[in-house]
Amino acid sequence: MSPAIVGLSDHLIAWEDEFMKVRTVLAMALLGVTLVLVCGCAAVRASYRTVPLSQEKHYDASFDATDMRAITDSVVAELLQSPFLSQHKEPPIMMVAGVENRTSQYVDTKNLTDRIRTELIRSGRVRFVNAARRDDLLREQGYQAAHVTPETQVAIGKQLGARYMLTGSLTEMSKKSPRQVRVSRQEWKYYKLTVEVTDLETGLIVWTTEKEFQREASKPLIGW
Repeated sequence: MSPAIVGLSDHLIAWEDEFMKVRTVLAMALLGVTLVLVCGCAAVRASYRTVPLSQEKHYDASFDATDMRAITDSVVAELLQSPFLSQHKEPPIMMVAGVENRTSQYVDTKNLTDRIRTELIRSGRVRFVNAARRDDLLREQGYQAAHVTPETQVAIGKQLGARYMLTGSLTEMSKKSPRQVRVSRQEWKYYKLTVEVTDLETGLIVWTTEKEFQREASKPLIGW
């Protein structure tokens, strides 16, 4: 066999060896990518579980459901123990005029006042007129006056009037860490809920309270 043919044969054998090595590396790399994708998909698969309402859960510094429950519980407890309420022999009648949201985020303040009202009614110490449904009440009374049998009609002009009005405001102060070379950014927020009870006859604020808290959160600048 000529030297040229022997040399060509050696080159072919060497090339085949390199090809097999490259193919092995590519196969292993493909297998690794496949495993990463499979494991990654498993890691981000959607899941859910029911957690107790008493369990605190904060993902950032924003006002959330845990804060709403804690702050309304505190307001109700203080009002029920107040001298203002203790001086009434009969449960006073109130109306809810709402809590003003003066924060930078969306807060369902009706949810907040609904919880305060519900807990006060459950206590048996306070009564509330349904001011939000007055138009519906009047419409139903008008319907009954014209279309309902006399023995089942409700009497006109018998609604009870509220003596006190419950109002309030939710405020916020916030601050973020300055721009620097860092891997995370800190955010600090302060919240204050003010609740007032006003005498509708005199216009005097007969009871008020403030509930405040602050929270600090750290957020990575790079993440997913």
